Amino acid sequence: MLMQQAEARALQRTHPLSLQAVQFVCYLLFGIALPTVLWLLGRSELLGQPYVVSTLAVSTAATVASWYILSRLRQYAKARLLSYVVPLNLLVFGAAATAIGVFRMPYSIGLFGTCLAATMVTSYVLVAITRLGNKALYIVPGGRVAEMRPRPEHVTLASLDEFAAIVARGKGNGSVIGDLHFDHPPEWERLFALAALKGIPVYHYRQILELETGQVRIDRLSENVLGSLIPNLPYMAAKRAFDVVVTIALAPLLLLVMGGIALVIRLDSKGSILFVQERMGFRGEVFRMVKFRTMHDRTVDENETALRDDAMTRDGDDRITRAGRFLRKVRLDELPQAWNILKGEMSWIGPRPEAISLSEWYENEIPFYSYRHIVRPGLTGWAQVNQGHVTGVDTATHKLRYDFYYVKNISLWLDVLISLKTLRVIAGGFGAR
Repeated sequence: MLMQQAEARALQRTHPLSLQAVQFVCYLLFGIALPTVLWLLGRSELLGQPYVVSTLAVSTAATVASWYILSRLRQYAKARLLSYVVPLNLLVFGAAATAIGVFRMPYSIGLFGTCLAATMVTSYVLVAITRLGNKALYIVPGGRVAEMRPRPEHVTLASLDEFAAIVARGKGNGSVIGDLHFDHPPEWERLFALAALKGIPVYHYRQILELETGQVRIDRLSENVLGSLIPNLPYMAAKRAFDVVVTIALAPLLLLVMGGIALVIRLDSKGSILFVQERMGFRGEVFRMVKFRTMHDRTVDENETALRDDAMTRDGDDRITRAGRFLRKVRLDELPQAWNILKGEMSWIGPRPEAISLSEWYENEIPFYSYRHIVRPGLTGWAQVNQGHVTGVDTATHKLRYDFYYVKNISLWLDVLISLKTLRVIAGGFGAR
């Protein structure tokens, strides 16, 4: 985990605006100070007015929170996408507006809105300027670097002279990527060392591959690949406590929403309201996962192939009811799993639990598949927000790489990023079947 953060920070050091202290000053200057001065110009209000002071205090807290959260999220793969700047700022300033209402603070809606807009623009510009990809990544041929998908910022070095020229230019020009486990000729090895001495970031290709794809490719279970075969235990304990607190806090709202959904399902089609299925869970233990029924009731033969086929949901599946199609699109069919979360069988965020028939099939076909059970399965997860629904072994392999990325990097900030991505998934219906 610490290594992953260091790699992300190093990739961002190539631009002065990537420094957190510089960004902090930019947020205060362009997100608060400048818009406040412009808002006060032409007005008779004094800066010391109570409503101005309270609005500035709350807006400044929201701006600092936006800066801090974005700086933490950017260390993860695909967190650099600009689409998360707007929802994050809206959520943070929405929380600030809620605080104003709860504590009945005097405020100016004009000044608050001006600071929100300015902070959002500042966030967008800084992320656009400093995101991964603005600097060239010089690829040293040899070994397994061919696994990296070609991207506009990739420049493959065709000769030793090209490599030497990059090193001679020094830092600030880009980063050097190579298969550092490959036995390069001695003259190439010397240039790797010289590049590092001159301050040019030098990375093993797997590090960049993870940042670009959000996946961890595993050839063998090794602490060198995963950092540790046991994930972040202190955070997993805190995450469990958080799951319980959030579930209890949301219980009144969840019960109200689920009551309405239950009524719609009852009116839409015959059959039970809930669907209960055995799934493979935490540490490989089987549990009974509950969700809203979204398919017509049916009879399935008790054989391995039939059970596996029935567990797969395909595009345009005619087993899905009218109400079920909408519930699946917005993921509301998963809400009853709050009960599984409360029992400790699931978490709000983690790899999705698979049906027993599918899990056993994948375990037989995919090496190390069972390692994904090292963390609690979740209602939403890294694979779900990046890939969506899968069925076949090929797509399950890609999904497993996302799951391993989550296991390797499990943390509060990765969970925050997944939560933001989940909101986008719900709004757009990404990956639903």
